[in-house]
Amino acid sequence: MRKRQNSAMQASFLSRRGCRDLESSLPRHFHLDLWLCFTLQNWLLDVGRPVVTLLLPVEWFPLNRPSAGDYFHMAYNIITPFLLLKLIERSPRTLPCAAVYLCISTFVMGASLHLVGDSVLQRLLLGGYQLHLPVRENPIIRNLKPASLIESFELLYYYNENLGHSMWFVPLFLILFLYFTGCFTLASEERGMPAAAWVMLPLSALYYWYLITQGQIFILFIFTFFAMTATVMHQKQKGLVPDSNGLFLLSSFSVALGLVAVWVACLWSDQALRKKHPGVIYVPEPWAFYSLHIRQQH
Repeated sequence: MRKRQNSAMQASFLSRRGCRDLESSLPRHFHLDLWLCFTLQNWLLDVGRPVVTLLLPVEWFPLNRPSAGDYFHMAYNIITPFLLLKLIERSPRTLPCAAVYLCISTFVMGASLHLVGDSVLQRLLLGGYQLHLPVRENPIIRNLKPASLIESFELLYYYNENLGHSMWFVPLFLILFLYFTGCFTLASEERGMPAAAWVMLPLSALYYWYLITQGQIFILFIFTFFAMTATVMHQKQKGLVPDSNGLFLLSSFSVALGLVAVWVACLWSDQALRKKHPGVIYVPEPWAFYSLHIRQQH
């Protein structure tokens, strides 16, 4: 009897979802190949970029040419859009092509703006630029003549840290959320995350922590996380739960939120970093912490 009821529920659900979503209600395997590539390239090309800059310093290259870290950033700007498109292809939902292409185009432009700004910033660090200080208060900036040069560097900082990050991360999180909305299956068919997903979970969560803190996108992240949670609650009323891919993404976000809370708590009383981040939401940047507490000591 129970088996017949489950079959009837599944048939009714499939008829509501339509032909394109036929496979979405059935148990779907974990996209190990896609998530593995996504996780590895995030760590190698994004998080690894400043590490490469430490191992192969900017001063080893002509200052008027790209450094090793810049080439890592270029590779990230090429590979990530491709992986995002593959993610959308695997989505059980039909997403508007125009919206997807607009998100990808905006993502590439935002990441490219950040590439230019970050490349110039690495060269400023050679002259004594301090990441934990505002632009106007930096020793190598505040005495520039004419004074309009200071505003030019503030514009560069705005393109790098504000406009570039917004155009980079808003499309990224929007695509992840749209993908997540299709990662649901019948509660009776859910099998949980496979072992491979649990192995990758710490790396994935730690990367999102890096994006939130270094990219200063806590508001965007928490809004996306709440939207995902609301989607779970809404789908639960229909008898649906996240599949293994949805659980992996939701778990990565949940652990990342906990890591951010621990990070903020540990640096809550750091007055120098609070001067860098004077707003209501205080989330210190890891590289500002490095510049203040590690780089200066060596």
